[in-house]
Amino acid sequence: MTAEDVGNQWLAQALHEVDAVQFGDFTMGRTTINSPVYVNLRKLVSNPRALARAARVMQEKVQTLQSKLHPQVQPFQRVCGIPFGGLHLATAFSLHTTTPMIYVHPAKERNGSRVFVEGVYEEGEHVLLIDDLVTTGGGIIETAEFLRTNAGLLVRDVLVLVDRQEGASERLKARGYNLNSILGLEAMLNYLMASEKIDEQWYRKTIDYLQQRRSERGVE
Repeated sequence: MTAEDVGNQWLAQALHEVDAVQFGDFTMGRTTINSPVYVNLRKLVSNPRALARAARVMQEKVQTLQSKLHPQVQPFQRVCGIPFGGLHLATAFSLHTTTPMIYVHPAKERNGSRVFVEGVYEEGEHVLLIDDLVTTGGGIIETAEFLRTNAGLLVRDVLVLVDRQEGASERLKARGYNLNSILGLEAMLNYLMASEKIDEQWYRKTIDYLQQRRSERGVE
């Protein structure tokens, strides 16, 4: 566990308080199958102080990475929330930093297209993608490619609140995208287990699941 993970344990506590961390047998989409844990970060909207703190921490993370001798986040002119979980985080970040926001809006029909970019932007601008949680990074890649091919917007950096640590960072890096997260799922589980907020059986089952998923994807 890194010093940054320790400093962001407040997020694990906040998510536990709104019952966002659940255990059972969950299948979500095409990539998360029979997962023993489900983290519903959308529940964070019910804790406005935690949501505001998340925006502040996200800004501090970006500023730290940009201030390095070799900056790890490039300048950006827009933030883009990935529906639906990333929208409330991107909105909070936008309000806190006064950075203009856009998002890819799914629609049945709009100018002959099934999706379109909502908001004001200029071709060639750089965009910071924001999402609540990442598993394999498929949705991030899809959004970034749509912004590039349909709006001429450039994406290099992605910021998420929680990384499930199932290989998204490596997959995104291979496609030219740089993933940064506020808290890893294992660090969150370690905190909840150490503070006796979750059952040890579910903790061990989840850790085993994550390790197996990384092994299947060839990730250390």
